[in-house]
Amino acid sequence: MLTSIIASMRIISIQLKLFIFLIASAIPYLAKAQESEFEAHLTLPWEEVFSDSGNEDWQSRWFLDGQRAWIKNMEDGMLFSAGPIEKDDACHAVLWTKQSFSDDLKIEYDYTRMDNINKAVNIIYIQATGKGEGPYTKDISVWSHLRTIPYMRIYFTNMHLLHISYAAFTNDDAEKKVDYIRARRYPVMPGKNFGSDTRVGESYENSELFIPGTKYHITIVKRGAKLFMKVEGDGKSKLFNWDYSDHPQITEGRIGLRHMWTRCSKYANFSVSELK
Repeated sequence: MLTSIIASMRIISIQLKLFIFLIASAIPYLAKAQESEFEAHLTLPWEEVFSDSGNEDWQSRWFLDGQRAWIKNMEDGMLFSAGPIEKDDACHAVLWTKQSFSDDLKIEYDYTRMDNINKAVNIIYIQATGKGEGPYTKDISVWSHLRTIPYMRIYFTNMHLLHISYAAFTNDDAEKKVDYIRARRYPVMPGKNFGSDTRVGESYENSELFIPGTKYHITIVKRGAKLFMKVEGDGKSKLFNWDYSDHPQITEGRIGLRHMWTRCSKYANFSVSELK
């Protein structure tokens, strides 16, 4: 009996090792397929519908949630800082495009992290609209007065949008310096959990990107239920992708740049393109 059990365990061990080997072998091919799909999307007939170099008056194209943030247009881009007090919700900030965008999108910009803070997050909100209940009308500019203090929950309970957090850290790992890149689909449904129920696809950790003071070029493509984010800079090029087909599709709305308290970044050559 013991001999039979040992033999069975050896067979299971061999099968497990074979399974792990096959999965590991498939990863490069999967990554190559994803890169090919992303590159194919870039060749589509995109038409630029929004452009901001970052060195002109930001108020001509954007509006701000949060009264403790500050923005400065410089020759090499738009410097955007949230408020200075950690864990103070009034120090969060969101910079919104005045313009709304429809259907599939390509978003490109140069991003430079200007802080050395390994806490809190940067987020790009993609095609945000209000959920249409109570004061939270479809046009989010109508109820911007309700976001004078940009509590996170106001956004994830009352807006339809896609969210990508990047150059992002938890609020308790400043020494570990482990960043993450993660996608979400708002709003969280009643009785559901924001952390787990809005998350879409894979969460990427320890990206080795977004070194303070280093410029990165970010390209985001939203095509149907597929979402891609490519980051290039400092000799690195990495592609991240998500599929949110388990959720209703996002088809229109504004783009927002969210900084949690204390975070500061520079943005330049920000452009948005729609398919012709």
